[in-house]
Amino acid sequence: MHVAVRGDEPTAPGPGSLETLLDRVSRGDQQAFETVYSAVAGPVLGLVRRLLRDPAQSEEVAQEVLIEVWRCAARFDPARGSAMAWIMTLAHRRAVDRVRSAQASSEREQRAAARDHTPAFDEVSEQVERRLEREQVRRCLGSLTELQRESVTLAYYRGCTYQETADLLGAALGTVKTRLRDGLIRLRDCLGVTA
Repeated sequence: MHVAVRGDEPTAPGPGSLETLLDRVSRGDQQAFETVYSAVAGPVLGLVRRLLRDPAQSEEVAQEVLIEVWRCAARFDPARGSAMAWIMTLAHRRAVDRVRSAQASSEREQRAAARDHTPAFDEVSEQVERRLEREQVRRCLGSLTELQRESVTLAYYRGCTYQETADLLGAALGTVKTRLRDGLIRLRDCLGVTA
Protein backbone atom coordinates (compact mmCIF):
# COMPACT_ATOMS: atom_id res chain seq x y z
CA MET A 1 0.00 0.00 0.00
CA HIS A 2 1.43 3.38 -0.99
CA VAL A 3 1.34 6.14 1.56
CA ALA A 4 1.03 9.58 0.05
CA VAL A 5 1.80 12.80 1.85
CA ARG A 6 -0.32 15.74 0.75
CA GLY A 7 1.18 17.24 -2.39
CA ASP A 8 4.00 14.66 -2.58
CA GLU A 9 4.48 11.62 -4.80
CA PRO A 10 3.65 8.22 -3.28
CA THR A 11 6.44 6.83 -1.14
CA ALA A 12 8.17 3.51 -1.81
CA PRO A 13 6.64 0.46 -0.13
CA GLY A 14 7.69 0.14 3.47
CA PRO A 15 8.68 -3.03 5.31
CA GLY A 16 5.09 -3.68 6.45
CA SER A 17 3.35 -2.79 3.19
CA LEU A 18 1.26 -5.31 1.24
CA GLU A 19 3.73 -5.11 -1.62
CA THR A 20 6.61 -6.13 0.64
CA LEU A 21 4.50 -8.79 2.32
CA LEU A 22 3.53 -10.27 -1.08
CA ASP A 23 7.20 -10.43 -2.00
CA ARG A 24 7.83 -12.42 1.18
CA VAL A 25 4.77 -14.61 0.50
CA SER A 26 6.15 -15.39 -2.97
CA ARG A 27 9.17 -16.89 -1.21
CA GLY A 28 6.99 -19.09 1.03
CA ASP A 29 6.86 -16.90 4.16
CA GLN A 30 3.77 -18.16 6.03
CA GLN A 31 3.86 -15.42 8.65
CA ALA A 32 3.78 -12.78 5.91
CA PHE A 33 0.82 -14.59 4.36
CA GLU A 34 -1.03 -14.53 7.70
CA THR A 35 -0.56 -10.77 7.80
CA VAL A 36 -1.74 -10.40 4.18
CA TYR A 37 -4.71 -12.65 4.92
CA SER A 38 -5.74 -10.55 7.91
CA ALA A 39 -5.42 -7.34 5.90
CA VAL A 40 -7.36 -8.40 2.78
CA ALA A 41 -9.82 -11.15 3.82
CA GLY A 42 -12.56 -8.67 4.76
CA PRO A 43 -12.38 -6.52 1.63
CA VAL A 44 -12.12 -9.61 -0.61
CA LEU A 45 -15.19 -11.21 0.99
CA GLY A 46 -17.10 -7.91 0.74
CA LEU A 47 -16.40 -7.56 -2.98
CA VAL A 48 -17.19 -11.19 -3.75
CA ARG A 49 -20.40 -11.06 -1.72
CA ARG A 50 -21.62 -7.98 -3.62
CA LEU A 51 -21.23 -9.92 -6.88
CA LEU A 52 -22.48 -13.35 -5.81
CA ARG A 53 -25.04 -12.49 -3.11
CA ASP A 54 -24.93 -16.09 -1.83
CA PRO A 55 -23.04 -16.13 1.51
CA ALA A 56 -21.80 -19.73 1.23
CA GLN A 57 -20.56 -19.29 -2.34
CA SER A 58 -19.03 -15.94 -1.42
CA GLU A 59 -17.00 -17.51 1.38
CA GLU A 60 -15.90 -20.31 -0.93
CA VAL A 61 -14.79 -17.92 -3.67
CA ALA A 62 -13.03 -15.62 -1.17
CA GLN A 63 -11.13 -18.64 0.14
CA GLU A 64 -10.16 -19.60 -3.43
CA VAL A 65 -8.88 -16.05 -4.01
CA LEU A 66 -6.75 -16.11 -0.88
CA ILE A 67 -5.30 -19.49 -1.87
CA GLU A 68 -4.52 -18.00 -5.27
CA VAL A 69 -2.73 -15.10 -3.54
CA TRP A 70 -0.62 -17.64 -1.63
CA ARG A 71 0.19 -19.66 -4.75
CA CYS A 72 0.62 -16.79 -7.21
CA ALA A 73 2.20 -14.02 -5.13
CA ALA A 74 5.25 -14.12 -7.41
CA ARG A 75 3.05 -12.89 -10.29
CA PHE A 76 2.38 -9.58 -8.55
CA ASP A 77 4.16 -6.73 -10.32
CA PRO A 78 4.33 -3.53 -8.24
CA ALA A 79 5.07 -1.55 -11.40
CA ARG A 80 1.53 -2.30 -12.65
CA GLY A 81 -0.38 -1.23 -9.53
CA SER A 82 -0.85 -1.70 -5.82
CA ALA A 83 -0.99 -5.06 -4.09
CA MET A 84 -4.54 -4.38 -2.91
CA ALA A 85 -5.66 -3.59 -6.47
CA TRP A 86 -4.04 -6.83 -7.71
CA ILE A 87 -5.75 -8.89 -5.00
CA MET A 88 -9.12 -7.24 -5.59
CA THR A 89 -8.76 -7.85 -9.33
CA LEU A 90 -8.19 -11.55 -8.59
CA ALA A 91 -11.29 -11.53 -6.39
CA HIS A 92 -13.41 -9.77 -9.00
CA ARG A 93 -12.35 -12.14 -11.77
CA ARG A 94 -12.98 -15.21 -9.65
CA ALA A 95 -16.44 -13.97 -8.62
CA VAL A 96 -17.40 -13.11 -12.21
CA ASP A 97 -16.21 -16.57 -13.31
CA ARG A 98 -18.47 -18.15 -10.69
CA VAL A 99 -21.46 -16.09 -11.84
CA ARG A 100 -20.84 -17.03 -15.48
CA SER A 101 -20.40 -20.68 -14.56
CA ALA A 102 -23.69 -20.68 -12.64
CA GLN A 103 -25.47 -19.01 -15.57
CA ALA A 104 -24.03 -21.49 -18.08
CA SER A 105 -25.03 -24.40 -15.86
CA SER A 106 -28.57 -23.05 -15.54
CA GLU A 107 -28.83 -22.57 -19.32
CA ARG A 108 -27.56 -26.14 -19.93
CA GLU A 109 -30.18 -27.51 -17.53
CA GLN A 110 -32.93 -25.51 -19.24
CA ARG A 111 -31.86 -26.77 -22.69
CA ALA A 112 -31.73 -30.36 -21.41
CA ALA A 113 -35.17 -30.01 -19.85
CA ALA A 114 -36.55 -28.63 -23.11
CA ARG A 115 -35.02 -31.54 -25.07
CA ASP A 116 -36.36 -34.12 -22.61
CA HIS A 117 -39.90 -32.74 -22.78
CA THR A 118 -41.98 -35.26 -24.65
CA PRO A 119 -45.39 -34.35 -25.99
CA ALA A 120 -48.37 -35.94 -24.33
CA PHE A 121 -49.33 -39.40 -25.59
CA ASP A 122 -52.32 -39.23 -27.91
CA GLU A 123 -54.07 -42.55 -27.36
CA VAL A 124 -56.76 -42.01 -29.99
CA SER A 125 -54.32 -41.27 -32.81
CA GLU A 126 -52.18 -44.27 -31.77
CA GLN A 127 -55.22 -46.57 -31.91
CA VAL A 128 -56.25 -45.23 -35.32
CA GLU A 129 -52.72 -45.66 -36.65
CA ARG A 130 -52.51 -49.26 -35.39
CA ARG A 131 -55.93 -50.08 -36.88
CA LEU A 132 -54.88 -48.66 -40.27
CA GLU A 133 -51.65 -50.67 -40.17
CA ARG A 134 -53.56 -53.88 -39.35
CA GLU A 135 -55.99 -53.27 -42.20
CA GLN A 136 -53.12 -52.68 -44.62
CA VAL A 137 -51.40 -55.92 -43.48
CA ARG A 138 -54.69 -57.86 -43.92
CA ARG A 139 -55.16 -56.39 -47.40
CA CYS A 140 -51.57 -57.29 -48.34
CA LEU A 141 -51.94 -60.81 -46.91
CA GLY A 142 -55.06 -61.18 -49.10
CA SER A 143 -52.93 -60.52 -52.18
CA LEU A 144 -50.75 -63.61 -51.49
CA THR A 145 -51.39 -67.12 -52.86
CA GLU A 146 -53.08 -69.56 -50.48
CA LEU A 147 -49.81 -71.44 -49.70
CA GLN A 148 -47.87 -68.18 -49.20
CA ARG A 149 -50.54 -66.76 -46.87
CA GLU A 150 -50.79 -69.96 -44.80
CA SER A 151 -46.98 -70.25 -44.58
CA VAL A 152 -46.56 -66.62 -43.41
CA THR A 153 -49.44 -66.93 -40.94
CA LEU A 154 -48.09 -70.13 -39.36
CA ALA A 155 -44.46 -68.99 -39.28
CA TYR A 156 -44.85 -65.36 -38.25
CA TYR A 157 -48.16 -65.13 -36.42
CA ARG A 158 -48.23 -68.49 -34.69
CA GLY A 159 -44.47 -68.86 -34.24
CA CYS A 160 -44.09 -72.23 -35.99
CA THR A 161 -40.70 -73.34 -37.27
CA TYR A 162 -40.16 -74.03 -40.97
CA GLN A 163 -40.42 -77.78 -40.32
CA GLU A 164 -43.61 -77.42 -38.25
CA THR A 165 -45.13 -75.22 -40.96
CA ALA A 166 -44.22 -77.81 -43.63
CA ASP A 167 -45.73 -80.62 -41.52
CA LEU A 168 -48.97 -78.67 -40.86
CA LEU A 169 -49.37 -77.80 -44.55
CA GLY A 170 -48.31 -81.25 -45.76
CA ALA A 171 -45.73 -79.67 -48.07
CA ALA A 172 -42.01 -80.21 -48.58
CA LEU A 173 -39.69 -78.11 -46.38
CA GLY A 174 -38.01 -76.51 -49.42
CA THR A 175 -41.39 -75.58 -50.90
CA VAL A 176 -42.49 -73.91 -47.64
CA LYS A 177 -39.23 -71.93 -47.42
CA THR A 178 -39.62 -70.74 -51.01
CA ARG A 179 -43.29 -69.77 -50.49
CA LEU A 180 -42.38 -67.92 -47.28
CA ARG A 181 -39.60 -66.01 -49.02
CA ASP A 182 -41.80 -65.12 -51.99
CA GLY A 183 -44.69 -64.19 -49.68
CA LEU A 184 -42.50 -61.92 -47.55
CA ILE A 185 -41.14 -60.18 -50.65
CA ARG A 186 -44.68 -59.52 -51.89
CA LEU A 187 -45.73 -58.29 -48.44
CA ARG A 188 -42.74 -55.94 -48.29
CA ASP A 189 -43.60 -54.51 -51.69
CA CYS A 190 -47.29 -54.20 -50.85
CA LEU A 191 -46.59 -52.43 -47.52
CA GLY A 192 -44.07 -50.11 -49.17
CA VAL A 193 -41.20 -51.14 -46.91
CA THR A 194 -37.81 -50.22 -48.31
CA ALA A 195 -34.92 -52.60 -47.79
